[in-house]
Amino acid sequence: MRFRMVRRNALALLFVTFVIGTLLFSTRVLVVSDSETINSNSFKDSHVSQSDEMLKLNFASPSELADSVLNADYQQFVLNADRFPGDPQLVLVVQVHNRPEYLRLLIKSLESAAEVHGFLVIFSHDYFTEEINSIVQGITFCKVIQIYFPFSTQLFPNSFPGPDPKDCPRDTPKEEALRSGCLNAAHPDSYGHYREPAITQTKHHWWWKMHFVWERVGAMQGYHGFAVFLEEDHYVLPDFYHHYKAMADYHAASCPDCDVLALGNHKVPDAGFSSLSNQLLTTSWMSAKHNMGLAVSREVYYKLMGCNEEFCTYDDYNWDWTLQHLSGTCISRPLKVLAALGSRVLHTGDCGLHQKEQCRPEWAGQKVEETLQRVKDGLFPGSLVLSAAEAVEPQPHVKNGGWGDLRDHTLCKNYARRL
Repeated sequence: MRFRMVRRNALALLFVTFVIGTLLFSTRVLVVSDSETINSNSFKDSHVSQSDEMLKLNFASPSELADSVLNADYQQFVLNADRFPGDPQLVLVVQVHNRPEYLRLLIKSLESAAEVHGFLVIFSHDYFTEEINSIVQGITFCKVIQIYFPFSTQLFPNSFPGPDPKDCPRDTPKEEALRSGCLNAAHPDSYGHYREPAITQTKHHWWWKMHFVWERVGAMQGYHGFAVFLEEDHYVLPDFYHHYKAMADYHAASCPDCDVLALGNHKVPDAGFSSLSNQLLTTSWMSAKHNMGLAVSREVYYKLMGCNEEFCTYDDYNWDWTLQHLSGTCISRPLKVLAALGSRVLHTGDCGLHQKEQCRPEWAGQKVEETLQRVKDGLFPGSLVLSAAEAVEPQPHVKNGGWGDLRDHTLCKNYARRL
């Protein structure tokens, strides 16, 4: 009986692996044959010269939506390319789910940011609605590209990577799951829980986005600066670019061994902001401190992709805690961060993955206005100074689980592979 069950699980895993491979092949996300590869400059020009008319998604059915998502990822229309020609001065990458009120607030902050006309903002979506598309496509102040996570649970409502009716319920004891024969019975996480699609999606999306932005977005070819990673419930201060540029210059001149920049932190700016506004810190990268406004270079992207196996198999559903685990393990020298003590990124969201009740996005705008009044005298500092240099060493943590399913491991690893 046990042999038959093991054999059935093995066959199921082989089937899932085959399905994932087929999906990845069909998306063209990971497969670019030599005959299809074109000169990077001509690829870039063909996309940047597109008109302002963006592709529309087809919401008639999940399969038609999936087709239009793949088409949009292939076409990569650049909104406002004719208005703002030339290479971007800064690339921002925004991970978007389904909080349009916060997304509007982020876009408002970008519109108010100095020198925004030189930005390229890439919005990476894992939930697709006409409302969200309309919000993004209403931007007129800089170049915009939308990319769409092709393995969104929305596109797979009854099968992996969405919720499969044959999957094991989260809290089913393993022995009971094995007796029942549910699909992933042999692979709970470190705490005995089975996968939750909504929980796993964020890490999937972040890793896919990291690969797709640096490898597949035509407008990024030839770009040698940092890409700053934000989320839909972030808000940038008016001197965001000014501070980024000063930090990048400091990195080049005085901290070439710094791996990443952190333009934001989780300390809410208060009356003491002016005294911190021009101060920097070098230290070890830590998830709880440096995951807002994370600026990554192409060189560090390649370093992270060298840890593809470890990232995709580490049992933590959080991308940032997984990154902290890699720092000092797979990445032999811990990631060194150059961090702004006066945060240029605010966290506006009070409703997200872990908080579902008492969400009041209408309060966020009021809090932002109050913060802007407090910090206005400390913006646009003349120069930056290093206030402290902490030891750079591994920062261990207890993994959070939620990432034990071998199907998640396989799908994740394949984002960075050319099959």
